[in-house]
Amino acid sequence: MIYGKISLVQYRVKIMKMKITLLSLSALVLSSCGTNDSTDEKTNTTTKDKTPTMEMEHKRIPEVVTFDPDKIHVPNVSDVYAKFTLNSDLTHLSANQKSMIPILIEISEIMDELFWLQSYGSKEELLNSLNETNLKKMVDINYGPWDRLNGDNKFMKEVSDKPLGANFYPSDMTKVEYEAFEDENKGSLYTILERNSDGFLSSVFYHEKYSEQLKKASELMLKAAALADDKGFNKYLTLRAKAFTSDEYKASDMAWMDMKDNDIDFVVGPIENYEDQLFGQKTAFEAYVLIKDKSWSEKLSKFAKLLPQLQRDLPVDEKYKSETPGTDSDLNAYDVLYYAGHSNAGSKTIAINLPNDETVQLEKGSRRLQLKNAMQAKFDKILLPIGDVLVEPAQRKHITFNAFFSNTMFHEVAHGLGIKNTINDKGTVRESLKQFASAQEEGKADILGLYMVEKLFEMGEITEGEIMDNYVTFMAGIFRSVRFGSSSAHGVANMLRFNYFAENNAFNFNETTGFYSVNPKQMSAAIKSLSNKVLTLQGNGDYEGVEIWVNESGNISPELKTALDRLSGIPVDIVFTQGTRFLNLR
Repeated sequence: MIYGKISLVQYRVKIMKMKITLLSLSALVLSSCGTNDSTDEKTNTTTKDKTPTMEMEHKRIPEVVTFDPDKIHVPNVSDVYAKFTLNSDLTHLSANQKSMIPILIEISEIMDELFWLQSYGSKEELLNSLNETNLKKMVDINYGPWDRLNGDNKFMKEVSDKPLGANFYPSDMTKVEYEAFEDENKGSLYTILERNSDGFLSSVFYHEKYSEQLKKASELMLKAAALADDKGFNKYLTLRAKAFTSDEYKASDMAWMDMKDNDIDFVVGPIENYEDQLFGQKTAFEAYVLIKDKSWSEKLSKFAKLLPQLQRDLPVDEKYKSETPGTDSDLNAYDVLYYAGHSNAGSKTIAINLPNDETVQLEKGSRRLQLKNAMQAKFDKILLPIGDVLVEPAQRKHITFNAFFSNTMFHEVAHGLGIKNTINDKGTVRESLKQFASAQEEGKADILGLYMVEKLFEMGEITEGEIMDNYVTFMAGIFRSVRFGSSSAHGVANMLRFNYFAENNAFNFNETTGFYSVNPKQMSAAIKSLSNKVLTLQGNGDYEGVEIWVNESGNISPELKTALDRLSGIPVDIVFTQGTRFLNLR
């Protein structure tokens, strides 16, 4: 089974080349005409330079959808996702810490509800309209009727294509209308755009739009903070509670960076902007409840101190590495107890690099959290089986969990390297590359992460295993990640990188056996040249150059498509069994 028939970036380029405005894409089941079931909220600003559109029709409860397998193909959940139960050893936690975990999970459930509203609309309304178990499971996993591992293709005939802007913008809003809308908050990370009662565009802050849910989440955060044994964790939870009701997150981000000794961690809030595939502006709600693995974290702590040197050694001209990464960055390993919202939709995150605020990164650095139990699940259930199908038998011994862990870890480290601001006054890299920014950033992190592994082997800082382990595991990892589909920034980044390595003979394909192998000398050279290319494109804010690259190389080649067809019996990702009932909290 192939996941991802056309890359998302190609789709966007096609739209731009046709010079059409965005289509009115509704995410509605049957006769429903609106997906946001939140109560009316106050708006911040309006524009009067556009003729108001007709007021949206009131939403109606959809009829029950009777599943007809002859109408459209719905993947079998067990074929696409491998099950995994989230738990960890909690015996070392105090009574207060054990009492805190159910509260954090309750907050996470609120984040889950909010992400449903952002990505689709009412979860209950949609699920209650369905009567087939497998279809319900697919909708639940994907937070809507669109397959996140298959380019967001719909798997319900009764619905429209997924709006690129999800529920962050009115479904009938055109790009021309957006650009004409004069509002300083329209591009905020924490606003949605909607129409007021007169039909004009208006921007509404999250804390106003979702006031009921966020007020409850804030109260629960304060309740959890009162149970925090660690002062730094208490401060973070308290400030995050305040941020929920103000949309001012920087202070809590700074407090999160200062935490060092807490056994429990809680990543929560509107964080990543991947769900906004229209402008890449709006952040989506998510949560992770985490338990620190202290023994593994101790192994990682020394690498954070090497960041300034690794930045200086990047294979690019000095002007593209002129910024100095914060020296307060740290690396830690965790077991995940709970995923919610964006982090739980489709492909599951196995490592975190936060915060995203560039000003916090420059002042404090960032924290890299390796999610060890989820990572081990993907390695055992997906990566090893892929290697047995596609990798040259003589090189399969080089696919190791330690290499997978370190490749993933240094991917997150690499997010803090390079530069955040363009060298030619085009603003931040994220602003200048617009909808391509996420895929380019993920591609940068992938290739620079592997470059750093090479350097650390040369420096004698990594002594376990050999660089060939990282090379071959990296190649197998591309086969794994490219199956996430074109709706994922990681998927697009993997397509670009795979094609680059193939063109530069870093990967060899044996047409007779159907196996891939790594050519180590060419691999090392391609790592350096690709690192240079990505850093230069980012530093220049070269939107046109990136557009050309993704249009030419952001697709799956016929050779790779044939190879991926052979993986149809291997799950693409994992789905979690999770919650307090699976944890020993007594």
